[in-house]
Amino acid sequence: MSAFLEATVLSVHHWTDRLFSFTTTRDQALRFSNGHFTMIGLMSNNKPLLRAYSIASPNYEEHLEFLSIKVEDGPLTSKLKDIQVGDSIIVGKKPTGTLLIDYLIPGKNLYLLSTGTGLAPFMSVIRDPDTYEKFEKIILVHCVREVNELAYHDYLTTELPQHEFLGEMVSSQFIYYPTVTRENYHHMGRITHLIETNKLTRDIGLPDLDQKNDRVMICGSNEFLKDIKKMLEARQFKEGNTTIPGDFVIEKAFAEQ
Repeated sequence: MSAFLEATVLSVHHWTDRLFSFTTTRDQALRFSNGHFTMIGLMSNNKPLLRAYSIASPNYEEHLEFLSIKVEDGPLTSKLKDIQVGDSIIVGKKPTGTLLIDYLIPGKNLYLLSTGTGLAPFMSVIRDPDTYEKFEKIILVHCVREVNELAYHDYLTTELPQHEFLGEMVSSQFIYYPTVTRENYHHMGRITHLIETNKLTRDIGLPDLDQKNDRVMICGSNEFLKDIKKMLEARQFKEGNTTIPGDFVIEKAFAEQ
């Protein structure tokens, strides 16, 4: 167990019958950058049962937060969905990942494109003061099937703009664009379609996606990652990684199931 730390569950929030989030204590030894993921899990038959999870809480918070789907026959999530306040989970000591603003070439606008639980790493990125210092506009796009799956919607629209330290920057620089595919909503359609048709940029009043000015982070399903990567490369965007910064970055270590 030397590779793991123990954490105590502080709160659990069930957004839908398929989606929940929870917070835990944070060991002072755990260090991470906003956008990182780590391995978390439960002990099962004296062995750690683990899965990669992005850390939704910013790195200056004293607690950790995670967003998860529920899979009935999922080895981990079928058990994790039943956690209660006071329960223990295990957290990997070495967070990592590619969704860091340091892995992007400087630009004007930062697009954070997410589907489902792919929203999680961006919840930490949008609460990082450095994000607002490096980019003029930060556009968070979250695509889900049904309206009730828009986790953190009220926080993003109401609480974040009133944040004690970030509120002023959020109010002038942050744009939240939730979109739904299977219900009527004020924004509808898959992110790929919204970009292809330039509807996204028209709706938010910004120029169409351009490699000279825009930088992109992507997190979501495997199909979504492949489609967005293809679209960006067609627009001359170059992918970055942990050693060479680029115009866009993708988290390849895991995708929502």
